[in-house]
Amino acid sequence: MMKSKLFIGALTFVLIVGGLVGCSSKPSEKETSNESTGTPTITQSAEDTTDAVQETEKDLLTQIQERGSLFIGTEGTYAPYTYHDETGDLVGYDVEVATAIAEKLGVKAEFVESNWDSLIAGLDAERYDVVFNQVTITDERLEKYDFSTPYTISRAALITGKDNTDITSFDDLSGKKAAQSLTSNYGALAEQYGAEIVSADGSFSKAIELVSTGRADATINDQVSFYDFLKQQPDAPVQLVATLDDASKNAALIRKGNETLVEAINKAFDELTQDGTITKISEKYFGADVTK
Repeated sequence: MMKSKLFIGALTFVLIVGGLVGCSSKPSEKETSNESTGTPTITQSAEDTTDAVQETEKDLLTQIQERGSLFIGTEGTYAPYTYHDETGDLVGYDVEVATAIAEKLGVKAEFVESNWDSLIAGLDAERYDVVFNQVTITDERLEKYDFSTPYTISRAALITGKDNTDITSFDDLSGKKAAQSLTSNYGALAEQYGAEIVSADGSFSKAIELVSTGRADATINDQVSFYDFLKQQPDAPVQLVATLDDASKNAALIRKGNETLVEAINKAFDELTQDGTITKISEKYFGADVTK
């Protein structure tokens, strides 16, 4: 009987000590890679909570400056705005504008490529700090996001053959043939002005071909797209004869709640506009200033 009591007491002592030892063993702090951003994610112990709160309280601009990089979401497949050249380098109008902005902020431009369908979702998921990809400012987007100063302004452009003298304004389209996509906004606009629609199969180049060969009298299309076409084919027998006052404005897209970053980017835009940098980039890709 005495031996049984001693055995039970010893066993109880071992279990208590073993339990204490087990409770004191905490997993060590681990650093894992966030697949979306490539930035480290820290699993914090209780004593790190204060540091985490302080980091969270830093605004995005401060985080960017301390990091030394501005993460920029872009497609990389949308020439001449953001695409890869024959050497594989990421180039384009938006790429150069974004790089110039980053330099003004005193940081390096780091581009994160994504297709258009998931580009804005990537901003929501904080994969990058800002999107430079010809994002049009709309009322719907303004409810959820902030925009920078617009760096591309485009209007509906009326394009005719080089030798045309009959069409000098949109009102002159009445009774004329306009090469348009049958379901496009520009097609509907041409019909509003009384034009007969000639199908261009949804292609800008097809519309230009129909006009230049005389099978259509004119086409309404995007002004910036026309500048890009003319840059590539300066001898094409077409001309821009008029534009509408209403314009679409494209700018950098930024998550709401980052006012200091928006202000810093806009300040950089102002400086780059004043010194002519943005105009030079625009003329390089379009042969015209698309910022006005």
